[in-house]
Amino acid sequence: MQFGVFTIGDVRTDPATGRTPTERERLMMMAAIAEKAEEVGFDVFATGEHHNPPFVASSPTTLLGYIAARTERIILSTSTTLITTNDPVRVAEDYAVLQHLAGGRVDLMTGRGNTAAVYPWFGKDVRDGIPLAVENYTLLHRLWREEAVDWHGRFRTPLQGFTSTPRPLDGVPPFVWHGSVRSREIAELAAYYGDGFFANHLFMPGEHFVELVELYRDRFEQHGHGSRDQAVVGLGGQVFMRKDSQDAIREFRPYFENAPVYRGAPSLEEVAARTPLTVGSPQQVIDKTLSFRGNFGDYQRQLFSLDPGGMPLKAVLEQLDLFGEILPTLRAGFAAGRSATASAGPVHPALRAAGAR
Repeated sequence: MQFGVFTIGDVRTDPATGRTPTERERLMMMAAIAEKAEEVGFDVFATGEHHNPPFVASSPTTLLGYIAARTERIILSTSTTLITTNDPVRVAEDYAVLQHLAGGRVDLMTGRGNTAAVYPWFGKDVRDGIPLAVENYTLLHRLWREEAVDWHGRFRTPLQGFTSTPRPLDGVPPFVWHGSVRSREIAELAAYYGDGFFANHLFMPGEHFVELVELYRDRFEQHGHGSRDQAVVGLGGQVFMRKDSQDAIREFRPYFENAPVYRGAPSLEEVAARTPLTVGSPQQVIDKTLSFRGNFGDYQRQLFSLDPGGMPLKAVLEQLDLFGEILPTLRAGFAAGRSATASAGPVHPALRAAGAR
């Protein structure tokens, strides 16, 4: 089981202090979170990709390359890489370079993106979102596995005998997760290729995502990649933790009310009761996180959002210190009774040893 943190890189005013960080401060904050996450024992750090204000995470490989030089162990990933508006040739090249520089500790999560306005900025039509995701990923998959690619599709210039460079490290492409909030087509795409499927698992009741994960598991097996419990599943989640649960609720409330995704929603207490959002003590975080297994079965990766809505770096680092105390308990809880056939979280050495293609 892999545990990690992810960030969307939003630049927002801290509702507790009225201060707005500069873009540079926010980028350096994201790097500091990644370094601290490694220090306390997390397995993964992931950054989103956005090309519109108020976000600064427009170049994931640049940020992750910087973090790679400052870390030694943590897996560097995305949440997500826009497979619709990025050229798959550039994705193949950029992430292969990062994979080499980071010594293999790289994977990525592809997705459509949830900002319709971005599509025309890159010459795309949001109505083509699903066809773009399918076609572009099909090409990316081939570019990492074939030395010379001939290609003709709807959305980009044809290729003849094209070789993407550098080739993947050790001949093993970065592991790919396909991330989604509600798309059955994306779950099917993940299952067709035998890749990982990552359910957003934010802002809505957990049951909303169970159908997608079950579809993915069923189709993973039907496509001949293994049994349902060998499918590779990841989940998101959002946490704010203090030693005392009432302190956590009191401190987090302004950030909850400041977050656009929660505006117009019921109270913090109601949202936390109905969704994966966890605001409380370390024991409450342990209990609720372990409860996800009841809905989804054994899964491979759990990522937590800790820094949205203007949250200051000090508060995020304090959350990470608390996570460092409870990660052993979470690991033990997920390991207890785990199916012997359930897949492990993907890492480059294991993929290389298995001859992953």
